[in-house]
This record gives sequence, structure tokens and C-alpha cells, in this order.
Amino acid sequence: MAFSKSFLWGGATAANQYEGAFNEDGKGLACADLITSGTHSTPRKITEYIEDKYLYPSHEATDFYHHYKEDIRLFAECGFKAFRFSINWTRIYPLGIEEQPNEKGLQFYDHVLDELNKYRIEPVVTIAHFDIPAYLSEKYDGWSSRKLIDFYVKYCKTIFTRYKGKIKYWLTFNEINTATLNIGNFLSLGIHTKSCDFTNQPDDIQKRYSALHNQFVASARAVALGRSIDPEFKIGCMISYMPRYPYTCKPEDVLLAKQEENMHSKFCGDVQVKGKYPYYALNYFEKQGIKIDITEEDKKILLKGCVDYYAFSYYLTLCCSYDKSVEKNGHSMIGGSGVNNPYLEQSKWNMMIDPVGLRIALNDLYDRYNIPLMIVENGIGAHDTLEKDGTIHDLYRIDYLKRHIEQMEKAIEDGVDLIGYTIWGCADLVSASTGEMAKRYGIIYVDKYDDGTGDLHRSKKDSFYWYKNVISSNGEEL
Repeated sequence: MAFSKSFLWGGATAANQYEGAFNEDGKGLACADLITSGTHSTPRKITEYIEDKYLYPSHEATDFYHHYKEDIRLFAECGFKAFRFSINWTRIYPLGIEEQPNEKGLQFYDHVLDELNKYRIEPVVTIAHFDIPAYLSEKYDGWSSRKLIDFYVKYCKTIFTRYKGKIKYWLTFNEINTATLNIGNFLSLGIHTKSCDFTNQPDDIQKRYSALHNQFVASARAVALGRSIDPEFKIGCMISYMPRYPYTCKPEDVLLAKQEENMHSKFCGDVQVKGKYPYYALNYFEKQGIKIDITEEDKKILLKGCVDYYAFSYYLTLCCSYDKSVEKNGHSMIGGSGVNNPYLEQSKWNMMIDPVGLRIALNDLYDRYNIPLMIVENGIGAHDTLEKDGTIHDLYRIDYLKRHIEQMEKAIEDGVDLIGYTIWGCADLVSASTGEMAKRYGIIYVDKYDDGTGDLHRSKKDSFYWYKNVISSNGEEL
């Protein structure tokens, strides 16, 4: 048996895409609450304030806030060993600057954790998942200000203390390396902007990487703080991992693939696992004229606050060509020199489907870091059809998950220490990239549509029953 008896099978969500209730029980406005809906061909918009003419999908999302008992009961029925979710910063500190937290927000997560404990489901909690208080964006220009470090650490102290004994596994920032891309300005860093397209934000690369540095320091301080509050805590990083292949075996393509993978997919993990900036990042900054204010105290903090495990999302691989005449693909938000890989199939949203790439990634990451790995996002967005009898036959999702789990098993047999796997969007939720409901990821269908309508009732897809069998057999029956 490849998977250990303690392997954490489960699912993953994010508050801003799933929770809803954006202005209930004292919750404050988050940056994510100012991003409109969109489609595959029409980009989402960032607005300075809520405008009546737009739909903001995070406001209701798929309403976990009022359906958490039902959803957790379904997770338990499926056999989940773990559930990854995020605590919404603005539900605890509505503006981010308050001296005292919002008790009703804390109580909500008390109830969620009690419900998970009832079914013996292990919580895996993301502390900051793209839900920076909008006030901190407007007042301080988001993470470009070092003041956010203390605000974040205060927030961490509150939830570490409140939920000590209830949560073991923590993640400091979701997909922290999103800050290496243009879209990370507002989404990940909360850098203030006037109204603009989500995929074409104003970009000050100096400010962006300085803001990312502040997140590194905040993450490291949170790790050290968490260990002082409860030595049993396991605190990890979370990286959006997108391996790059060279388009050809030309040395120039190989070099370009390595350079892009280093700065997008490896850089943030190196800082958070090894506790220092890698040489290639410092070289990149020098060539780009970027000056990061890394103090001697920062260096000590980073080294002291190395994470306990490495968590990552895996959806696709990219292919790099030095030849500018080779046609680029549609991954505009990901940036870089991506071209279509002729050996891989694509999803309807132009994602290159590469199960073997996951095995390669697991081996590369374990060789690089030699700490436990956890896959906390993996899945496929697709159009699902709700039949008249209430069934959803999503064989494409079963096939996608099955092929990735097969490669996980092979990676474990290779010697990789993989401790968990939580599929993305275990219940349908809002797509972060497009703001759609039509791009569904869940094994549980939620009756909610792109125009905001729907009665929010839950239905089990065929993939629900398939995944239940996978978990009950501990990965032996796929």
C-alpha cells in the first residue's frame, strides 16, 4: 500500500470563493469583495467601491456560512480525513487595525471546527487566502507597507490562541508566489488601485517585490509565534506550483524554462523553507534594478521562521520557447513565455492536463527541500450538467483526479514523503481567475449560476461516490 494509514485525503476551499455572508455578523470589506464576476473571455474588474451595476461573486459565493453543517456532513459521508479552508481575516478584524477581534467571527470558526471534530475531520487552515482587509489596501497601500506585518501577526496571535488544540496544520499565505505576477498586485498583496481589469493591473515591480518581502517576514514571524504558542502546530507555506518544460531541447529553451520556473515556482518556497533569498533571485533583482530593503533583523527572522512542511497547488505545467515566432497560449495571467505543449491535452479553459508532471513535481520538490509535502489544490474546472433526476455524470473529473492520484502513488513509491491530498473546490465555488460559477470544480454540485441566481441546494456528483471509494480503500481502488 503506497498511501500511509494516516494519509490526509480530503478537499479544499477558500472563504472568499465559498463562504459568502460578506457583510454579516461584523465582517469587514475585503479586497476580494471588490472584484467583479467575469468569464473565460471577459476579464474580471477591480472596483474602488461596490457598484450596483456589477455582480460581486464573493458576496454570496456558495454560502458555506449558512450551509457549513450540511457541507461538513457531506464531507464526512465522503470519508474526508481533512478539510482545508481559510479563515477570513476581515471576519476576525474587519478593518485590520482593531485592538479587539470580532467575537462573532471567532465564534463562527469555533462552530466550523466543532463540526469537523464531530466527524473527526482534520482541519488544514489557511490564514490569509486573498482576503486582505480593504481598509488596509486603501490606508496603507496593502503589503507595500511594513505596518501590515504587525497587523497580520496580531491576527495570527488571535487565531493561534483561540484555536489551540483544535487546529494542527496551518498555512501562512495562499499561493504566496502569485505576487511574482501582475495579478498579484491587488489579489495577493492588496496594493491599492483605481478601477481596472483584473488581468491588466497597474504594476510597479519594485513595490510588488517589496510587498512580497513583507509577506515573507510576516510568514516567518507567524511560524515562530505559532511554535511558541503550541509546539504541536505544523505550519507550512503554500505555493502555486507550475513546472516549466523547454519547448525543444535547444539549450536556450532549457535555460529559459529553468529561469522562469525559478522566479515563479521555486523562489518563494526557497525563502520560506530555507530561510534566505536564493542567489538567482538576488541576481534577478539586480538586473531589474529592484532594491529590496532586507534588514539584518529580517534575515534573522526568515531563518528562524522556516516552515514545517511544503504545501502546493498543482493544476498544469507550462512550456517555454525562446523563439518569439512560436505561438503563445492563452495563459495571460500566468505570464512568461508559455506555448502549447503538443504532447498534452487541454481543458476547455486552456489548462494543459499533465498528470505525469505531478510526479515530476513531487520528486523535484522533495529532492530540493526534504520536508513533508502536501497537495492542497488539484482539480479541473468544467461545465457540469444537472440532469432532471438530479444526477451529475462528471466522468471527465473522475478521469482527471484518477490519473493524478496514480502519479501520486508512483511518487510515493519513488520515496517522496507525501502526507496529504485535498482536491480543489470539493463543493462548487467561485472561480478565482474568471469569477464564474460555470467553471465548476466540486464533487458536490451547488445550485448557483453566473447571474447570481440559484437556490444553493447541494447534489452529489458521480465523482463524489468515486472519491468516497478512493478514500475508503486508501487509494487502492481508483
